[in-house]
Amino acid sequence: MTYLQFHLLFLVPPLVVTGWFAWKARRRLGTRAAWAIFAVPPIALAYTTPWDNYLVWRGIWWYGPDRVLATIGYVPVEEYVFFVLHPLLAGSLLYTLLARTLAHNGRPPAERGTRVRVVGTLVWVALGLVGLPLLRTEVTTYLGLILVWFAPVIGLMWAFQGPAIWQVRRAAVPTIALLTLYLWIADRVAIAVGIWTISDRYTVGVDPLGLPIEEATFFALTTVLSVCGLLLFLLPGTRARDHAP
Repeated sequence: MTYLQFHLLFLVPPLVVTGWFAWKARRRLGTRAAWAIFAVPPIALAYTTPWDNYLVWRGIWWYGPDRVLATIGYVPVEEYVFFVLHPLLAGSLLYTLLARTLAHNGRPPAERGTRVRVVGTLVWVALGLVGLPLLRTEVTTYLGLILVWFAPVIGLMWAFQGPAIWQVRRAAVPTIALLTLYLWIADRVAIAVGIWTISDRYTVGVDPLGLPIEEATFFALTTVLSVCGLLLFLLPGTRARDHAP
């Protein structure tokens, strides 16, 4: 299996299906929904590109040369495509679930924002700080790079609009859980067939069911990042605001 075939098998079909439902749901979500879903992919691409190039350059992971079309820098073009497809898939699933949640429960009431904002921000920033000492040891390098690069950004998002995100958790949490689990399965297949390889040197060696814990963490955090990033654009359009002092 090539990396392109991986996209055609695992990412394009669910994106087409969820995209169709998301298109139908856009009117219920407000005027911002038509463009908000397209705002996150270029940001995700720009932010993840230097990080991922560094990983491949350092040998933390690599790709089978016969499994990719070409590379830009150190990274295959299909990887850049993934950085676009992933947030689009997260957004399409979120739109679908969020529209159904609003249809059944109406607009969520305003949350008291201070506690939600502070606790959420501290948790995410602390998780990023945990990654710093992990960078000093080879076997924890990959995990440390994931935590340091992604967790603080989620913390900043939470500091900015955490209470509003919390209001729509009935749609956000299932979106994150479902997509993360799906990507874990897809990643396990990709590793098994040799599309990409994760270095034993820079990982802790914990790989339940053949999926390195670092890869599981990566897909979980990037899915959270995609969902929270989209909600930052979308929530003002759904009037899910933080009204608390």
